[in-house]
Amino acid sequence: MQTAQRLILGIDPGSRCTGYGIIWVEGSRQGLVHHGFIRCQQKSLGQRLHRIYQHLTEVIQQYQPHEAAIEQVFTFLNPQAALKLGQARGAALTAVAQYALSTAEYSAREIKKSVVGYGAAQKTQVQHMVRSLLKLTETPQADAADALAIALCHANHRQLQQKLSKGIPQ
Repeated sequence: MQTAQRLILGIDPGSRCTGYGIIWVEGSRQGLVHHGFIRCQQKSLGQRLHRIYQHLTEVIQQYQPHEAAIEQVFTFLNPQAALKLGQARGAALTAVAQYALSTAEYSAREIKKSVVGYGAAQKTQVQHMVRSLLKLTETPQADAADALAIALCHANHRQLQQKLSKGIPQ
């Protein structure tokens, strides 16, 4: 039985730079559709959040992904930084919710372990594996690579869930 191609949007939220990436998945195969990052240089936090929302809305309209995945907030030593990250996630989640995309959330450790095989991998290791897994000719910018890693993590989890629901051994 042929499986339908699905588009997954991965989002790496940040109040100054939000990465995004879209991959296609068909069975166990996957590839790049598009990736980029949203640089927020506005001084006002409200303006930066609006830019994240607006840009992601444009990406969703253009590429029409079927589902999304986003990184969870992790614990910061600086509560103000955690609050800003949470607000950036909120702007991204609002854009995704506007199009009723089912959305999965993964911790940074889950993402790194899924893509690199090691939950404490460095950013350069994530970039290298994303480039390798998606057969890219150039290394994506760090935030875009993280977003693609989130999408790849979700694709891996989807595939595992499908196998488990069908009772197929791993």
